[in-house]
Amino acid sequence: MIRVLLVDDQPLIRSGFRALLDLEDDITVVAEAADGSEALALARQYLPDIALIDIQMPVLDGIEATRQIAADPALAEVHVVILTNYGLDEYIFHALRAGAAGFLVKDILPEDFLHAVRVAARGDALLAPSITRRLINRYVSQPLSTDNATKLNELTGREREAVTLVAQGMSNEEIADRMVISPLTAKTHINRAMTKLHARDRAQLVVLAYESGLVAPRNL
Repeated sequence: MIRVLLVDDQPLIRSGFRALLDLEDDITVVAEAADGSEALALARQYLPDIALIDIQMPVLDGIEATRQIAADPALAEVHVVILTNYGLDEYIFHALRAGAAGFLVKDILPEDFLHAVRVAARGDALLAPSITRRLINRYVSQPLSTDNATKLNELTGREREAVTLVAQGMSNEEIADRMVISPLTAKTHINRAMTKLHARDRAQLVVLAYESGLVAPRNL
């Protein structure tokens, strides 16, 4: 059963998402919160698999709530998915850097929303290649991180290749096809890379790959 925490300061938005989720046999909403501070308390109480968090909220915004969830070892298994009114806004990349596993626009189709919740619950990043391109072109045209580049030295050649393909928005199956390996081996390379780079999930691998210069916008 996928356990979901809904966090949005608009009751109508929460009730709409809850109505969709409550119809699914494999998903349950364990709690709702109207601000980031309440979300943190409920995340620690219920330990949900997914926390769907709005960005702009009173008391504590979604980015800071995400950062605090990501920094808490007790919440390591909580995957944060940011909810936004726009396909891309100034906060999204900051949310990913804070530890979000991905983001969804609030006008998403119901079937796509449910699929996204299940994808996030598996630990996969909600970053389509087109969204990755837009994020990188807009936000990563900045000085490269020497620290992150140094971290990449810990990876094997195959792990670096897998991280590069993750950063291009590929699934495990697509990575396996490209590297001519099994999907299980592709997943193993990715998991080992996450462990070595101290990345919570695939979204963090994307951020690290671009900030370190492993992948550049022109390569997309």
